[in-house]
Amino acid sequence: MNKYSKIIEVQGHLIDSLVLTKIFDNVMDLDGKFEVMKISVGKLKTDESYAKLRIIGKNKSHLNEIMTVLHREGATTKSQKNCKTKSASKNMVFPDNFYSTTNNHTSIYHKNKWINVENMMMDKCIVVKGNTARCVPIREVKKGDKIVIGEEGIKVSTPERPREGMNVFQFMGSGSSSERPTQHIAKKVAEDIKNTKKKGGKIVLVGGPAIVHTGAADAVAKMIKTGHINAVLAGNALAVHDVEYATLGTSLGMKVKDGTLAVRGHRNHMDAINSVFKAGSLKKMVQQKKLTRGIMYECVKKKIPFVLAGSLRDDGPLPDVITDIADAQREYKKVLKDASMVIMVSTMLHSIATGNMLPANVKVIVIDINQPTVTKLMDRGTWQALGIVSDVGAFLPMVAEKIGAKK
Repeated sequence: MNKYSKIIEVQGHLIDSLVLTKIFDNVMDLDGKFEVMKISVGKLKTDESYAKLRIIGKNKSHLNEIMTVLHREGATTKSQKNCKTKSASKNMVFPDNFYSTTNNHTSIYHKNKWINVENMMMDKCIVVKGNTARCVPIREVKKGDKIVIGEEGIKVSTPERPREGMNVFQFMGSGSSSERPTQHIAKKVAEDIKNTKKKGGKIVLVGGPAIVHTGAADAVAKMIKTGHINAVLAGNALAVHDVEYATLGTSLGMKVKDGTLAVRGHRNHMDAINSVFKAGSLKKMVQQKKLTRGIMYECVKKKIPFVLAGSLRDDGPLPDVITDIADAQREYKKVLKDASMVIMVSTMLHSIATGNMLPANVKVIVIDINQPTVTKLMDRGTWQALGIVSDVGAFLPMVAEKIGAKK
């Protein structure tokens, strides 16, 4: 037996979710070796598979490097040890060698039993308290918190391929391309949204101002009105241009209906901002009947949560915008709790922020006309991410129509 080797086990849908392939590839990419000691493949699509492998490294540090990568793919060692923890020395400081989380379902071996880690997000630490463990961002770490260090005693369960039949995620193969039948994709997305709603799932929209610029605001407003969107996360710009369009018919001074520039239209978005400040807030503007249609109007009328996160470039910003980044992050996380599906539309900034807060089992649909943006947002290590390269002004109205969202 090689001096520098360890036996690992991995269980689950190893073949169709490519877990075993990734393990083999990672070992070879790191110039290591492996021996398949035992493998049992499930016969039905609901059956799990099992594999037992010996991983061989050149020396101790090389083996540890390989094992660190394999842990992230769901591999566990044959003989399990309790995870190690170290106390935080001060507020907002991780101990050295802290375990940095992925967005995949994670468990820790604590007091000789496996404990599920709550509130999974990527790039956080794991705080252990009693018999519970949860994901915690660095700003919420308190002096004395027991934080997991190293990779030992940690089990990561990688996402499985969806098994509920031919939904849009299987149809697209979790890829992104503009060379797809747009109407058919819109139909598949609509079906998935309807099925999620039917099951009582929570659907969150992360939206940018291009929704209004391209003429899709009415479609989104209809989807909110009919209950097919249950929360909205955005920045200042979406709300500003939605109010501009709802009150003045323009977006950035351009008439949305015909694409012509309005006279003195360059001031219209500032006029919209001023009208919200005059009313006191978006909610008060609706109550005063100064805002009678649009995305923000439907959010207020349907009493669905919306969070507007500020940035340096904002005009205004509106009184409803949260200008403290840490506060905005916390509010985003509250809204995203228990989300079943997140639709990210034409906002790389807020979409990346949202993606970092999501566990890997949440379905994500990314819609943008820019291929690199879609690719970047999809790269989240999940089977349930779908990228659609399309003009949102054409695509979202198709989805709304096929859902049956009517005024």
